[in-house]
Amino acid sequence: MPTVKLTTQKFKDEVFDYTTEREWKFKGDKPAIIDFYADWCGPCKMVAPILEELANENPEIVIYKVDTEVEQELAAVFQIRSIPSILFIPMDKQPMMQAGALPKHILEEVIQKELLSSAS
Repeated sequence: MPTVKLTTQKFKDEVFDYTTEREWKFKGDKPAIIDFYADWCGPCKMVAPILEELANENPEIVIYKVDTEVEQELAAVFQIRSIPSILFIPMDKQPMMQAGALPKHILEEVIQKELLSSAS
């Protein structure tokens, strides 16, 4: 499954509605990764094809992309200060944010250890 473009409204509908909930409550039915990026960002451009590969290789997770230039409210909610920033969302634990462009083997490791092992 290719990566999914995420708007602020779609985030509230499918991931977490921060306007009505105080405590984190993930709405998704699969673990997820959210890539906060901008089109002008060099490291973001390096990570983008890796995330596309991972999205196709791991149908049991959803990989979203948030354009921080367009979705400024969502970027502000997560206090995105540097991009790329990647939010890992396990099914039953708190999400984890990682700033910076991560190599594929590290992303695969996080997917296996943090997202898939807790989903089973």
